[in-house]
Amino acid sequence: MSSDSQSTYAVLCELLQPFNTAGVSLQPTTDISTDLNIDSVSVMDFVMEVEDRFDIDIPLNVLSETRTLNDLVSVVEARAGKGK
Repeated sequence: MSSDSQSTYAVLCELLQPFNTAGVSLQPTTDISTDLNIDSVSVMDFVMEVEDRFDIDIPLNVLSETRTLNDLVSVVEARAGKGK
């Protein structure tokens, strides 16, 4: 993971903490919905926080394919123009 990716990952983990009520240890492979047992409303609240923090929009079709924190790092960086 590049330093930009590590920075993005750290911010995402910070934003996810209030939604991580089970106290699951966050890893790049953590499935945001399944591993953290977050309902769809909370996922949308989390995504809105991500969009606000990074000043991006994440389309629903992209979001539906985003499962893990690592996937989300890639999406955020691509939407913010930092991706490959």
